Amino acid sequence: MRLYALVSFAFVLAASPALYAQSTSLSQGSHRIEIFVERRDGMVWKQVDPGLVFNQSDLLRFRFQTNFDGYLYVVNHSSSGSDMLLFPREETGRENRIQAAKSYQVPATKSQFRIAGPAGHEVVYWMLSPVELPGYSSPPASAETRKAPELIPRCDDELFRARGECIDSTAGARGIDAQETLPKGLPRSDDPADLVFMRQQNKSVISSRILHGPIVYEFRIAHK
Repeated sequence: MRLYALVSFAFVLAASPALYAQSTSLSQGSHRIEIFVERRDGMVWKQVDPGLVFNQSDLLRFRFQTNFDGYLYVVNHSSSGSDMLLFPREETGRENRIQAAKSYQVPATKSQFRIAGPAGHEVVYWMLSPVELPGYSSPPASAETRKAPELIPRCDDELFRARGECIDSTAGARGIDAQETLPKGLPRSDDPADLVFMRQQNKSVISSRILHGPIVYEFRIAHK
């Protein structure tokens, strides 16, 4: 039986979060991206391991920062096969220019993920471009439908024994396979071989020596 992820949106009013202080690690490498996953615990948002296998009804959001300026686009590919633009959104006034060392929330300020549906992985595509892409700053009139990948979350036995948490080593930030079909209008990285992916405590790090064109990668959210 095929199991696919389903992530729905809960547009919940929330206080504007304070910006994180600039990470000292952002000074390393020519172009460096850091992504944090936050899960709501009561009224508090806490950073968690990017590979954590989440539970039903968990509320999630991303924190994102870089050491260079650019334009950010984030697209969610749901289990139904449809693509939805998460960033920019109406709540941000379609503004998607990002500045170095500044923290951004994805989805927009008043939005958050709510985990629902059968066990699997939700795939979120990220693109950071040195120039704005005309026509890609608003969702398409009709979402493109593609077959969702068959991904079943698995606990890393060693990490589970050491930490008591179910961590899926295939979740988190990763490169995009050459055979993978991307959301409509989303290009591939200018030089995918140049991208380096690292997993540090409670964050994913992507670095690139050069930035001739867009940086494109995916983030897999695993859940029960």
